[in-house]
Amino acid sequence: MPAPLLHIETTQPLPDHADAVVIGGGIVGAFSAYYLARRGLKVALIEKGRIGAEQSSRNWGWCRQQNRDARELPISTKSLALWEEFGADTDEETGFRRSGLFYLSNDEAELAGWARWGEFARTVGVTTHMLSAEQASARGAATGRAWKGGVFSPTDGIADPERAAPVVARAMTKLGGSVHQMCAARGIETEAGRVSGVVTEAGTIRTRLAILSGGAWASSFCRQIGIRFPQASIRSSILDVRFEGGHLPDALHTKDVSITRRGRDHIRLAISGRARVDLTPQQLRFAQYFLPMFAKRWRALAPGGLQGMLSGHETLSRWSLDQVTPMERNRILDPVPDRKQIALTLARARTLLPDLQTAPVAASWAGYIDSTPDGVPVIADVPSLPGFVLAAGFSGHGFGIGPGAGHLVADIVTGSTPIVDPRPYRLERLNDAAWGKVAEF
Repeated sequence: MPAPLLHIETTQPLPDHADAVVIGGGIVGAFSAYYLARRGLKVALIEKGRIGAEQSSRNWGWCRQQNRDARELPISTKSLALWEEFGADTDEETGFRRSGLFYLSNDEAELAGWARWGEFARTVGVTTHMLSAEQASARGAATGRAWKGGVFSPTDGIADPERAAPVVARAMTKLGGSVHQMCAARGIETEAGRVSGVVTEAGTIRTRLAILSGGAWASSFCRQIGIRFPQASIRSSILDVRFEGGHLPDALHTKDVSITRRGRDHIRLAISGRARVDLTPQQLRFAQYFLPMFAKRWRALAPGGLQGMLSGHETLSRWSLDQVTPMERNRILDPVPDRKQIALTLARARTLLPDLQTAPVAASWAGYIDSTPDGVPVIADVPSLPGFVLAAGFSGHGFGIGPGAGHLVADIVTGSTPIVDPRPYRLERLNDAAWGKVAEF
């Protein structure tokens, strides 16, 4: 079944012009539209399905600095503050709170890696605490086990995936923007070599600025306008159980299973990194880019089926702007979860946390996580098409850094001082000779 999701109303009618059009209503698109509207731009947020219905509502809900890639850490830190500011400025409830993130391990190598990251983090002002065996076992008392160690990041937190993107989009409309659901963007029109409009199934919006935050659909959309964007997706499965006890951690990671509290009576369960690779034409096209990543993660990834091929989000075909597109044939990516993984996740969670032994399963679902070859998103304007900004390839990290990504998009569009150094997020790096180098942390 689909992940739970708050629904918001669509704005009518479609505008004939806008200062900026944001294509894709996930968390990054919603925050991009919000920050653009805050700067006085007339913004139209276009979504082929429902706001937040794909990966933005299908993730864990973690908003973390802990164990981030060095290139993502600054935007992660900024995003935590922006999550708080958004709630204070709008009175909208995203469910964000700095609950702290808690990691446990009995693996010496894993603990050593966390310790190295902690040393690096302290050099950039991030608070993280390595836990001794005694401290880890005490903090992890709900497991009933002894642990060799752990880490606690007190300033990190969680937000509510089923509410966040919709309420951010709703806040944007209060600033004069518009939201258009069940309205696919089919392509871009140009004039004198730059963006002049966004063609949707309901008509064309004249604009000089188009921001693509299309998640797993982004690369195939870019292909239509001659932009090469190496991207591949994996199918991740997750489940939700009902549990009303108050003594389990809000967010706990172990090698076997991770848990996240959602509200007062639900907990999300997942296995970190475990996913299926559904074969698609696009994966074949970019196979050489992703072989190093897949080789490194081969123990966690397993071959999938034909779901990706049939979903249409990674097609190599080209479509006409006056015909029905793959986005209209499949409004919301809602792949079938991996039943073996769901069963394994539940079994591991009940073994790790005995109090979950009788917790009933409320729902299970899957989602496609869009990735770049180096696991870092693209958030940048595209020099070959002035007026076009790409914000995609968040590699499973997009929910937590959504506010910072949206703010950076607004900075790029308006020529403001960027909230973080934008150079690590440029598209061109994926075609550089050194594109495959990944930071140590």
